[in-house]
Amino acid sequence: MSSTILHPNQKNTTPTIQDTPSEDEDKHPYLVGLGQRVGALRARRGMTRKALAVAAQVSERHLANMEYGLGNASVLVLLQVAKALQCTLAELLGDVSTSSPDWLMIREMLEQCDAPTLHRVRIAIGEMLGTGGMAQERSTRIALVGLRGAGKSTLGRMLAEDLGYSFVELGREIEKFAGCSVAEIQALYGINAYRRYERRALEECIQIYPEAVIATPGGLVSDPASFNLLLAHCTTVWLQADPVDHLRRVTAQGDMRPMAASKEALQDLKNILDGRQPFYSKAQFAINTSAQDEEATFSLLRSTVRGYLELAP
Repeated sequence: MSSTILHPNQKNTTPTIQDTPSEDEDKHPYLVGLGQRVGALRARRGMTRKALAVAAQVSERHLANMEYGLGNASVLVLLQVAKALQCTLAELLGDVSTSSPDWLMIREMLEQCDAPTLHRVRIAIGEMLGTGGMAQERSTRIALVGLRGAGKSTLGRMLAEDLGYSFVELGREIEKFAGCSVAEIQALYGINAYRRYERRALEECIQIYPEAVIATPGGLVSDPASFNLLLAHCTTVWLQADPVDHLRRVTAQGDMRPMAASKEALQDLKNILDGRQPFYSKAQFAINTSAQDEEATFSLLRSTVRGYLELAP
């Protein structure tokens, strides 16, 4: 089964595929898995299907079919060739982890490792290269991570005042670098440019502030380089919240990105949380802001940070 990749404003002149597969349609397991990975990555980045279709310059229908497991049959051809060559599809496509013997040997050693082992390896590599891992000392830069509506700005200001530290809202620093709003950066220059501004703002924040409370954008964890930098130079706290509370809070703030105009906003938000949860969980501490009121949450955050930094209660 095949479909046609369309560029914007290009009309589809080929027969179309149904938007959703029939229940008895025989779908190849590899294409089902491919569609699931596309959907998970899209959710992690907080992108709607329409936004991804525009960014990738493919038709929204083609993207929908891919997520339903009805992708282009040429992918199966590549899979068959890879099997015949006794190599992975990634190797056939030129993935960076197949570009040298050392890459291949490292990947082979890590392939069967469980999650705790991979975590230790990542930290060890970061420490060796000086590019990531975990903060070597008790960092007095406190970075709050989590989705919008978790309380990063409100609780971050309160914590900064209590500690006598500077409060930095990284989103505002990104806008200073770009000279326009976050929404305008993404609309005019795209998500890749936004990630570059985000990393520059974080690098400068780390250089300027030895002591600070930093409220980070919810999607920062989607960029491995920026997240490694954060973990290496900051004490990190994941502020969690129940999906319903997230939605209620961002709605009260008048901010529905990236769920604007969505009829299934709560489900979209749950998908984003599911996609980012494995990354947020790398933070050193986690506090559920839905479990108690704001005063009790702040008290818990305050005692957690002060205890870790060995400061007076």
